[in-house]
Amino acid sequence: MIENPSKYTNLIKTEAKRLGFMSCGISKAEFLEEEAPRLEGWLKNNMHGEMSYMENHFDKRLDPTKLVPDSKSVISLLLNYFPSELQDKDSYNISKYAYGTDYHFVIKDKLKQLLQYIQEEIGDVHGRAFVDSAPVLDKAWAAKSGLGWMGKHSNLLTKQAGSFYFIAELIVDLDLDNDSAVTNHCGACTACIDACPTEAIVAPYVVDGSKCISYFTIELKNEIPSNVRGHFDDWIFGCDVCQDVCPWNRFSQSHKEPLFNPNPDLLDMTKKDWEEITEDVFKNLFKNSAVKRTKFEGLKRNIDFLDSSGNKIL
Repeated sequence: MIENPSKYTNLIKTEAKRLGFMSCGISKAEFLEEEAPRLEGWLKNNMHGEMSYMENHFDKRLDPTKLVPDSKSVISLLLNYFPSELQDKDSYNISKYAYGTDYHFVIKDKLKQLLQYIQEEIGDVHGRAFVDSAPVLDKAWAAKSGLGWMGKHSNLLTKQAGSFYFIAELIVDLDLDNDSAVTNHCGACTACIDACPTEAIVAPYVVDGSKCISYFTIELKNEIPSNVRGHFDDWIFGCDVCQDVCPWNRFSQSHKEPLFNPNPDLLDMTKKDWEEITEDVFKNLFKNSAVKRTKFEGLKRNIDFLDSSGNKIL
């Protein structure tokens, strides 16, 4: 195999676009020196709550060569999920990323196709695909690869598309041309910090995961603490508030991935429908959805928590 990093880089980025990815950026696979103290401090301050898996594989999270032996490049990819239609504004909300088919399935398939293409066009290339399913700091890699900057809400932001997209990686043993990080464009804006219903953004660029509505409604397996009663703003699975208020999301455009389209019944669900949801309706609505992660009992717990609290601060 003749080494030709520029040619290979162009081939990969062109194929990524053909597969539907909105952006593709590349970084050298190396230790993420700047992220090490941030991650260590975040864990030390218990901002991961009961997400004990975040404590595992500390070294692998920071060094892709420990995760994928002989790796040379991290290929970061973005896939838009911003919907063309939203839920009834007077109903309970689920996060927009969970409207359609579980993104893990959709993106893993695309990454598999991309790796296969690389192997067919370039040769004996080995790599692994990652979609929010292994110890990879996806936002840090995407930022390092020039796909955007880290916003004060700790989500990746881009001028052209805001933040409503998934991030995925291919880590490969192939030398490629590296991209450069872009500058931060948050400025003096604090919209996300001011709007967070549970004050989970404790400082610019620092989110206390254990205070986030997404954590309470998805990750937390026990009872939701009473001190956050009335602060959920009608969210029953995940939360998009910090993204919804971000000025850069004015530029969000609807995705073109049919598998991310919601079950039409989902958009028509009223609060009464949610409060009376049965397990059969749950299975029909969320057949291949990320919402299945919380299970029927978990979603019912979230709905009951909002229903019993009236969800308004008096």
